[in-house]
Amino acid sequence: MEETSREAVATAVQRVAGMLQRSDQLDKVEQYRRRESRKKASVEARLKAAIQSQLDGVRTGLTQLHSALLDVKDIQNSLADVSKDWRQSINTIESLKDVKDAVVQHSQLASAVENLKNIFSVPEIVAETQQLIEQGELLQAHRKLMELECSRDDLMYEQYRMDSKNTSDMSLISIYFEDVQGLSDELAKQLWMVLQRSMVTVRRDPTMLVSVVRIIEREEKIDRRMVDRKKQTAFIPPGRPKRWKDKMFEVLEGTVSTRIEGTQAVTREADKMWLVRLLEITRKYVLDDLIVVKNLMVQSFLHLVEMMGHPELCSECDINQLEPLLPQDVVDDLLNKYVKTFTSNITGWLRKALETDKKDWLKDTEPEADQDGYYQTTLPAIVFQMFEQNLQVAAQIDGNFKEQVLKLCLKQMNSFLMRYREEVVAYKEEHIRDRQLPQCYVQYMIAIINNCQTFKESINSLKRKYSQSSEPTDSDAAIERMLNEVAKEGCQFLLDEVFLDLEHHLNELLTRKWLMGCHAVDTICVTVEDYFNDFNKIKKPFNQEMTSEALRRVVVEYIKAVMQKRITFKNADERKEGAERMIKEAHQFKFLFRKLAAGEDTDRLCGAIAAIAEVFKLTDPTLLFLEVPTLVSKYPDIREEHIQALLAVRGDASREMRQMIIGTLSENKVSYSGVTQPIFKEITVPTITMTTMTTMTSMATAKLLK
Repeated sequence: MEETSREAVATAVQRVAGMLQRSDQLDKVEQYRRRESRKKASVEARLKAAIQSQLDGVRTGLTQLHSALLDVKDIQNSLADVSKDWRQSINTIESLKDVKDAVVQHSQLASAVENLKNIFSVPEIVAETQQLIEQGELLQAHRKLMELECSRDDLMYEQYRMDSKNTSDMSLISIYFEDVQGLSDELAKQLWMVLQRSMVTVRRDPTMLVSVVRIIEREEKIDRRMVDRKKQTAFIPPGRPKRWKDKMFEVLEGTVSTRIEGTQAVTREADKMWLVRLLEITRKYVLDDLIVVKNLMVQSFLHLVEMMGHPELCSECDINQLEPLLPQDVVDDLLNKYVKTFTSNITGWLRKALETDKKDWLKDTEPEADQDGYYQTTLPAIVFQMFEQNLQVAAQIDGNFKEQVLKLCLKQMNSFLMRYREEVVAYKEEHIRDRQLPQCYVQYMIAIINNCQTFKESINSLKRKYSQSSEPTDSDAAIERMLNEVAKEGCQFLLDEVFLDLEHHLNELLTRKWLMGCHAVDTICVTVEDYFNDFNKIKKPFNQEMTSEALRRVVVEYIKAVMQKRITFKNADERKEGAERMIKEAHQFKFLFRKLAAGEDTDRLCGAIAAIAEVFKLTDPTLLFLEVPTLVSKYPDIREEHIQALLAVRGDASREMRQMIIGTLSENKVSYSGVTQPIFKEITVPTITMTTMTTMTSMATAKLLK
């Protein structure tokens, strides 16, 4: 406690010493004493309230613990009663075994009663099904067949459950339903006939092919269900699994083989050009058939992709052992033609993609957002889908050719980004002519900035996937540089939009109206925060850079208002009031941009406003010899004309004093290292022209005469 008391006394002495550094502060001793007394009383009151709150919390906790203890005891008693009742009910459960057996028997009898109607009508349903098959109504016939099979299978399953060793009853059921298996075989023959003529059927009656596929799908589901039940009960109905899907693939394979073999019209002995004719006929038939498959059969055949990937349809020989079909010089010539054609096509594709994206920029609706909420357009996806498709083709040809196509894609990307940048600039200029249009200009400019980051990620993805070299190239550097320029210009255009809205309020700073108490800075902060609600949808790292740049521009515009000497303080009260207002507004900017996460430079930039305010706040002009060099040491990019402007705004520094201060600064000039971001470097101080001087002199003379 003694050590704590000594530390408190030392701290208090330090604070008092800080308060009484200047002679004019002695008059405020009583004021300081009252303020510290109020603070002490406030702290004691808060401490008492906190202790009382803790005591109330402890009291409440003890009450709840006592209540919980009583609840636990009640639960223990209830569990004991439940355990006692459960032990007494065991004997009752044993006595219900006869009831359980009766329930099982009742279930079997109910199933039998339910199937009686179908059992007695089996001959009639068999006849109807046979007639439907003959009429080509395959779906209806299959539905009837499933009813018959379901009745038979249910009866057999119930018989198996009651007495699995009773083969005579099973045989009786099988004999009664023996026509069902014949119907199944007859229906299967019709299905295979339709599949064998599938190329003709899909043109004349595609619904027939769809019906066949649906029937096979139904049978596959029943097969899976019966196999699963067999694993549990060891029972499976006769004829299951049918495996009609496997049979379908066999039929289709045979159809394709017959189609190809049937095209050989002549032999080697009859015509020396037999192979050429055969290949040409095969090419024509295959092309025609594939067109039919693409345009008609895909809509009817629900498992075309699965069929094409069936292992039974794979190649039967090792293609690596075959000789090349074309000589190397022919291959090289074809690849060169492909590259020329691809270059021409990709240029046109990229141009069309950009034109389509530009139309989206003019829409009245906001752009789409990705899964993280960032605005984007479809342009990057379209561009890299083009690249991906061509690179996949190139990868199938040769590794070196793949690298060549990748380099070509990156080269075209660089040219495309130049046009993209030009269109973005034109989009901004068109908006400046009428800021009401387009309505979603800000949102689409954000999407353009995000597209730059998406382009970067997509390029890196392509290189990882298709390039064996990890070394950066000149093309990579050019693309990276261009994307950064487009994104930074987009950020700059958005900030221009913000500062166009702030222009009127920035012009009010450091004026008589501002000194009298206008709300310009409040409006500036609200406007910036509102815009940055939209700017949150900008991806990293551009959102961070944009926030930092917004802070820098706000501070620079504020200091510009000071340097333009819009106001000259008339007396010490005005200087004090203006300085305090500047310090308050610097704190407002600091609070806002810390909230927006502008970065570690926030305090230094906002501190420039407060440092200038300290120059204005001095009541003794002679202390300027100390305060001004302090300002220059903190911000070494400040120039002599800036100091002249500050002293002019103060309004009480004589000409000799200004010259002495400037002379002192010149003798002890601080060199600017350029490590920190400059603030004053781009701020110019307006010069007074001869016309302005003549006008001011005339006004002063007229005022004196008056």
